[in-house]
Amino acid sequence: MRFALDSSHTDFADSIDSLLTKSDLPAVIRAWNTGDTEPGTKVWQRLAETGVNALLVGEEHGGIGADAIDLVVAVEQLGRHAVPGPVAETVAVAPILLAGAAPDRLPALAEGALATVAAPPRVPFAVDAHCADLVLVADGTTVSTATVGDARTSVDRSRTLYTASAAETLGTADTEHAFDLGALATAAQLLGLGTAMLEMTTEYAKQRKQFGKAIGSQQSIKHHLAGVAVGLEMARPLLHGAAMSVREASPTARRDVSAAKVACGDAAYRASRVALQVHGAIGYTQEHDLSLWLTRTRALRSAWGTPAEHRGRVMEAL
Repeated sequence: MRFALDSSHTDFADSIDSLLTKSDLPAVIRAWNTGDTEPGTKVWQRLAETGVNALLVGEEHGGIGADAIDLVVAVEQLGRHAVPGPVAETVAVAPILLAGAAPDRLPALAEGALATVAAPPRVPFAVDAHCADLVLVADGTTVSTATVGDARTSVDRSRTLYTASAAETLGTADTEHAFDLGALATAAQLLGLGTAMLEMTTEYAKQRKQFGKAIGSQQSIKHHLAGVAVGLEMARPLLHGAAMSVREASPTARRDVSAAKVACGDAAYRASRVALQVHGAIGYTQEHDLSLWLTRTRALRSAWGTPAEHRGRVMEAL
């Protein structure tokens, strides 16, 4: 089977990219890191106007009723620009949980409300509950609103983790499907992060000079960057293939999502290591934009299932 994105997908991705490029995301992320979420909330409001928040909300609830392919196309761009906030939870997980447990809450989500989710033991904390309009707990098949507890720090300063306990029971939902959508959306973010770090590092290698020559002219630098590019391009078909499996409710969907999560996580992690190696120590300082992408990659690699868990799911399926 030959798969390629059609013009509707590429146009949608381009519109999100254009919006986020104009939003000065490094400044937005740094504000978010210090507790000022207003600039980030405004970015989310603009994203909601493009339909990002409403992708997986049914048309009968004011949403778009799109599928998993539209989801990964959009979320890859959110990852590429490192948009702060509960991305996978708002765009992918909460719509699935609410569709089963409390569909009357879906219109607010489609209009731009932010949601976050804890699903212990695999997802023990609710990310950025302090700025979410809705905090959910998924325990087994039961979905409840949450009472938010203590805050924990993350390696990524833009991600604050909160304990959450079940409060009001809303109903039941397919929580396994919601977990898979969370993993798929996280994989898409990681692919976007890796792509952005490759672009940053390639540009830096063209400008940074040693002994009168751009370091990008060195064969070793070229090989490292080529390896990153190959890893990212090999991960992309797995991501799109997993999205197709989810859309078609394939019996291999869980395996395919896990394979995509592992591949995108590994590719992004390699991109982060090479980016830091090429930039040198300056790349990890808080003053350099690259650090924002490095720490997000490190945090998301273990979000919505660790690499070990997803490798285990693939092995079990095989």
